[in-house]
Amino acid sequence: MSSTAMAGIENLTTNITQEIHVKASLAVTFEALLEQLGPENDTPEGKRMSMKIEPWPGGRWFRDLGDGNGHFWGNVQAIKRPTLVEITGPLFMSYPVISNLQYRLSEEDGGTLIKFHHMAFGAIPDEHRQGMGKGWTHMHQRLRERAEAKGKR
Repeated sequence: MSSTAMAGIENLTTNITQEIHVKASLAVTFEALLEQLGPENDTPEGKRMSMKIEPWPGGRWFRDLGDGNGHFWGNVQAIKRPTLVEITGPLFMSYPVISNLQYRLSEEDGGTLIKFHHMAFGAIPDEHRQGMGKGWTHMHQRLRERAEAKGKR
């Protein structure tokens, strides 16, 4: 039997913040955010994730693999259209961990500013910790592209 000791609470927390500038209206960007979190979600390698989001307080965010199979990612903790989506749950991690995601949207010159914050607490393996930034960056790039394409219609 082996064990690994962690020194300090800093090894149990992860904080990621990103600002995404979108050249589309607040309403269009919010709609694109829900699409990206849900049916349009994909990996950096282009693999569709089959995600679903129920956009109301207490609604689930989960990966639907069909036939009653899947993976629970979290619950919508707060939603205020079109300026806030907050989700709490384990996300993609099957470890003793809890995450809080916040998407705060506001109008700015020429479009919308999204302030994203992911805070996680728990036993998160280093390989997951290192991949989170890449995953969120990809997701937010796709969100921006989707919103800006919708805004041009």
